[in-house]
Amino acid sequence: MMAGFSQWGNDLYTGRRSYDIVGRRRIWFTISLTLVALSAILLFKPGLNPGIEFKGGSQFIVSGIDTSDQQLAIDTVKSIAPEESPEVTKLGSNSLRIQTAELTNDEVEDVKNALISAYDVTDDHVTSSFIGPSWGKDITRKAITGIVVFLIFVTVVMTIYFRNWRMAISGLVALFHDLLITVGVYAAVGWEVTPATVIGFLTILGYSIYDTVVVFDKVRENTADTLDQSRFTYAEKANLAVNQTLVRSINTSVVALLPVAAILFVGAVILGAGTLRDIALALFVGMLIGTFSSIFLATPMEVALREREPAIRDHTLKVLAARAAGSAGQEGALVPSVHSAGQLRPGAHQGQGAQPRKRKPTR
Repeated sequence: MMAGFSQWGNDLYTGRRSYDIVGRRRIWFTISLTLVALSAILLFKPGLNPGIEFKGGSQFIVSGIDTSDQQLAIDTVKSIAPEESPEVTKLGSNSLRIQTAELTNDEVEDVKNALISAYDVTDDHVTSSFIGPSWGKDITRKAITGIVVFLIFVTVVMTIYFRNWRMAISGLVALFHDLLITVGVYAAVGWEVTPATVIGFLTILGYSIYDTVVVFDKVRENTADTLDQSRFTYAEKANLAVNQTLVRSINTSVVALLPVAAILFVGAVILGAGTLRDIALALFVGMLIGTFSSIFLATPMEVALREREPAIRDHTLKVLAARAAGSAGQEGALVPSVHSAGQLRPGAHQGQGAQPRKRKPTR
């Protein structure tokens, strides 16, 4: 099996096997737009569920108890503050987290004593904390600032490195695509957005741009001499680059997703709500979507932008016209497929007739 996968990867790199990823870009654009639209809808309804760190409020953690009766915690809080609608979450196997809106100091003390009495535990088994709304707003502002600064920095660096603003724009679109879909999944699942979640968002942006830059670097290498030859179009050379980096993208993603999936399982199933669960979901979804965007979105979009340039457009028309007339020359063993605008396929050498068999000399 491993030998077959290795041979498959070798065939992709040499061009013996090729998938028309760039040529079918409308399909990938449609899938991406659909996912982005669904994510945007989910952001409005049901919307994100900000954690207490962002909206402020009071929090109580009761440990060393039977967590099956969560209604007891709700009833206990309501007995002190009837207008409250507390959120109760299981933490691990023997702890509950109760979050409410901002309570007064007297109400916090009364709720704490009521929880001690209701669950029949000692004072050290119930802890309380308070987060003011101003601190939550400050965290929100810093989170947004961090993401914006990251995106600006990435755009500038990619433009300077590739000397091509189209690659920078395509990479930036892929980042927005990854971020919006990941946030949409959070809205659909209903898990709280915490500072750990924001850290996960920033981490997957870094992962996504890393994968995209690797593919773009190969695209730049393959397309450097596009206008100096008349055999392959820009799209075909870029498509070859995507195929050549396909195995690397798959291997990197699988290796990264396996431990994250394990962390997500431990955080969500075994430990319950917490930092592990919050950051693992963002990482898992973001890495998965980031792999998709680096292969099926970033390069096809860059090709679509480059084909608007007069030089690239004229060169593409020239190559396709010569190919249709059957006058394209043979350069190497790779012959482009006539029916595909973004795929390189191996073919037989042209212009070589059959060699006659040599006859043995007669004595």
